[in-house]
Amino acid sequence: MKDTKIEIAGVTFKNPVMTASGTFGSGMEYAEFVDLNCLGAVVTKGVANVPWEGNPTPRVQETYGGMLNAIGLQNPGIDVFIERDIPFLKQFDTKIIVNVCGRSVSDYVEVVEKLSDQPIDMMEINVSCPNVKHGGIAFGQNPDALFEITKEVKKKAKQPIIMKLSPNVTDITEMAKAAEAAGSDALSLINTITGMKIDIYKRAFALANKTGGLSGPAIKPVAVRMVYQVANAVKIPIIGMGGIASAEDALEFMMAGATGVAVGAMNFVNPYTTREVVKGMEDFMEAQKIEKITDIIGCVK
Repeated sequence: MKDTKIEIAGVTFKNPVMTASGTFGSGMEYAEFVDLNCLGAVVTKGVANVPWEGNPTPRVQETYGGMLNAIGLQNPGIDVFIERDIPFLKQFDTKIIVNVCGRSVSDYVEVVEKLSDQPIDMMEINVSCPNVKHGGIAFGQNPDALFEITKEVKKKAKQPIIMKLSPNVTDITEMAKAAEAAGSDALSLINTITGMKIDIYKRAFALANKTGGLSGPAIKPVAVRMVYQVANAVKIPIIGMGGIASAEDALEFMMAGATGVAVGAMNFVNPYTTREVVKGMEDFMEAQKIEKITDIIGCVK
């Protein structure tokens, strides 16, 4: 049996395959398609300190090679999440990574503190949220703001933290270094790329929000490039994501330097994708006579 185990910040995963936040709920909707026990981890949808309604509709549009979403991180809030979602996930032999969102540093810290005594494995901090205290620019688009929020979250977090980086920046390595310097245990990238679609017949924006986050296969080459750059700029582990549709895609990310991988938009197209990626990786290891999946991490220099 080939060894598919990986380790991130002292947490051991049975394989590198996870779900990307916001594409899998907390696994309830997918449990009839995918045995959650076969996944390395379930990364939950973003959770805030209070319920968020999200953006007005329409808020999802299909595009060539992907999709645009402007859901706006709709979620029921941390109290409902703790009562309902964590007990559901605890039934399975998979790691639990909770994605945390907020509009100010204190929002994030409140959620992190509430999660500190919960039976979860890690937290992923979504810094693509607009920072309301500073005119709406996302925390993840300014290295000083990213450093600050990482430092404050790290002070309160009992579990290891993963800072989720936005690709909507001039230099992704600058952001990665800021998060690492502030004490982040790992990084995940990339989040969605800001995009727009116009309905030419209505002469109107296709999304009520005007812009949305582009995900899916269209963004994969950008994501692989950014993972490679970051892997060569920091020492902490990376979870790579952005358009993974197959084991080949996932292996590309790992060879670029990612320790783990997350499947996002493709869960909507084919709910079995995560399972197929796990199986495809095992088949690749068998065919290529690779004993440990960790042997391929960052093998392309």
